[in-house]
Amino acid sequence: MRSFSLIFKQFSRSVLLVVGFAFWGFSAAYAQTDAAKGEAIFKSKCTACHKIDQQLIGPALGTQLTEETDDKYLIKWIQNNQALIAAKNPKALAIYNKFNQAGMTVFAELSDGDVGNILTYVRGEWKTMQDEKAKAPAAGTGAAAADAGPSELVIWGLIGVIVIAFIVILVLNKVVGSLERLLLSGKGLLIEEEAETTESAAKAQGKDLLKKILKNKKLVFFILFCGTVAMGSWGWVTLWNTNVHTGYQPVQPIKYSHQLHAGTMKIDCQYCHSGAYKSKNASIPSLNVCMNCHKVVKTESPEIHKIYDALGYDPKTQKYDSTQAKPIQWIRVHNLPDLAYFNHSQHVKVGGIKCQTCHGPVETMQEVKQYSPLTMKWCIQCHKRTEVNGKGNAYYDSILAAHDKLKKGEKVTAAVLGGIECGKCHY
Repeated sequence: MRSFSLIFKQFSRSVLLVVGFAFWGFSAAYAQTDAAKGEAIFKSKCTACHKIDQQLIGPALGTQLTEETDDKYLIKWIQNNQALIAAKNPKALAIYNKFNQAGMTVFAELSDGDVGNILTYVRGEWKTMQDEKAKAPAAGTGAAAADAGPSELVIWGLIGVIVIAFIVILVLNKVVGSLERLLLSGKGLLIEEEAETTESAAKAQGKDLLKKILKNKKLVFFILFCGTVAMGSWGWVTLWNTNVHTGYQPVQPIKYSHQLHAGTMKIDCQYCHSGAYKSKNASIPSLNVCMNCHKVVKTESPEIHKIYDALGYDPKTQKYDSTQAKPIQWIRVHNLPDLAYFNHSQHVKVGGIKCQTCHGPVETMQEVKQYSPLTMKWCIQCHKRTEVNGKGNAYYDSILAAHDKLKKGEKVTAAVLGGIECGKCHY
């Protein structure tokens, strides 16, 4: 009986070890990439030029990403293909020449993880499409079921099986131990320590184990070291994310849909945020901009009537009463600290940066949220990846002209280099 107990204990430990490693590997595989995030990024940034199953402006990505398996190269290509072309990379030049040297958009704002999510989504969709084509003859005219990977029911079922197996092993261990003590007691072979009650025996074992642990200096050091590392990591992450408000999405006093206006109706961002190309602030549009359309469009909407009330406007008489006017209390979404200076015109007009680079796919948002972390690290990474295009840019032309004057020994004043621009002093 004792030999059976030892064999069963060894077996149960092996099973628990295997289950633990399987669960860890399963979790790691699912944490590696996120196809759902990849789908969102793909639809907001890639669908204008690419399709998965056929060529559009660019190649069919399903075929392309199946043939090209070097993800490190793909990440560099998507983030800054112009740098690879300038470096004479053979793969980059082959694609560049194949598509008549048409330049691909640089996505310096995408992190390595973002690009990895896109690759996971595209390859998964391509595999699903191929599976559907393979099943199409057998299914007749019916559509083949999409291979969307393991369902949540299967995942939770596997977790349930693991938990039940763990409980069964613990119960069987207890039963085997009880039967062993019962047989030994019947034969008069049970020693005094084993004749103690279960509760007292457990307490004694617990005290002995604690004493052994405390006497083992290496084990105590290891436990303290792991605890210090864990607490330090937790403290570091907490401090690092202080005042980082990624995902902040306040409810505004008027339900304005960017998805409708910027997405469906294709209204340019700078039609409303006119300050983005000429000043430090993008500026919140005045309600008069809204009234350019909404004097006649959706006049029955309760949200539009909030605009009328704020302006003191009577839609029946089409007259304004300034005594009834009151400002709309918009809630700020993006808020940099006072120590940081950011100039919209410098990025939008001079740098040619798209609004979506910082603000994300606004054209898909019902209510605007903070898409990017807006930390110093995030800004510096973007500055390191973004190439300066000085061709035909008036700002850089003036810099080059000033350099030419310096070479000739001519006088160059601070005003020539933009020293009298308002934003230099007035934040």
